[in-house]
Amino acid sequence: MDIVLEIFDTFIFDRFWAIAYPALSFKYTNNVVRDATTTLSSMRELPTTIHASNHIFQLEPSRYAYMSEWPRDNPWRQLCTLYLITWLFGLVLYFICASLSYRFIFDHATFTHPKYLKNQVSLEIRQTMISMPLMALCTAPIFLLEVRGYGKLYDAPSDAPFALYNYIQFPFFICFTDPLIYWIHRGLHHPMIYKTLHKPHHKWIMPTPYASHAFHPLDGFAQSVPYHLFPFFFPLQKYAYVGLFIFINIWTIFIHDGEYVANSYIINGAACHTMHHLYFNYNYGQFTTLWDRLGGSYRQPNEELFSRESKMSKAEWERQTTEMEKLQKEVEGDDDDRDYRDESRRLQKKVL
Repeated sequence: MDIVLEIFDTFIFDRFWAIAYPALSFKYTNNVVRDATTTLSSMRELPTTIHASNHIFQLEPSRYAYMSEWPRDNPWRQLCTLYLITWLFGLVLYFICASLSYRFIFDHATFTHPKYLKNQVSLEIRQTMISMPLMALCTAPIFLLEVRGYGKLYDAPSDAPFALYNYIQFPFFICFTDPLIYWIHRGLHHPMIYKTLHKPHHKWIMPTPYASHAFHPLDGFAQSVPYHLFPFFFPLQKYAYVGLFIFINIWTIFIHDGEYVANSYIINGAACHTMHHLYFNYNYGQFTTLWDRLGGSYRQPNEELFSRESKMSKAEWERQTTEMEKLQKEVEGDDDDRDYRDESRRLQKKVL
């Protein structure tokens, strides 16, 4: 994350902090460069640090880098900047990817499904806008620890424990995070937790791509914890870390896009995740079906989902609705506060 921090500092936040918290004097201008991985025990005021976050490229700092009372390596500045990056960049990534998926992949015939909510897209976006800043508040301190050298992130590929590690770190990351997410997600379905933390995400029985980040903030953060734990226990190349962070956010959108490309035995795709939203206590996995199979919670997607004609048929929707309502009562009781589209409005569109 220090690479991201350096890029955003150079092009945005040096000037931002120079204006928001200007230096009382220019005493930092001639200070020497110091290592970026200063520990938290040295959080007292230190000379400014203008450093390269990696050996592959360096960005020349502008004059604004020396014009704030908070120099670049000030931990409070780093924390605030990381918070803003996590929140605002997360929103930009969410809106771009979810909007592209919604426009070009998501099947808009889903609007006529009996369990599609009134004004659902607006509600999904509203929940995301509420949750994102709070999830970022939980995440930014972890990023700060990584930036200040407490993780095992390494710079150049040559710094890997061994050459092959640069390639196996990706499947290793999946193997580490997938079971942890499975058990965290399954734990969020415990009756003592579900209605408070996880039910807001299950408000969307037939989700759109905009539902991907529409969580209770503590729910969303809890399911992200395994991603953050990995670089504290195992080496991870810095560019790989940034790439995986982006990939995870895009993957979360893709499994909510309602386009069932393939009925994979291994990959937990959109079809598997649709089973989770429809039937609650199945398919908790994030990337693979392995842990659902081992944990006895796997449900194979209905074959009808892989044909557009049967997927959007009235008979299939009625079957889904009947079973979903039965399971919903088992999980949530009779307390259904969802506002479904009214019958007359649904019938205005033709169901294939």
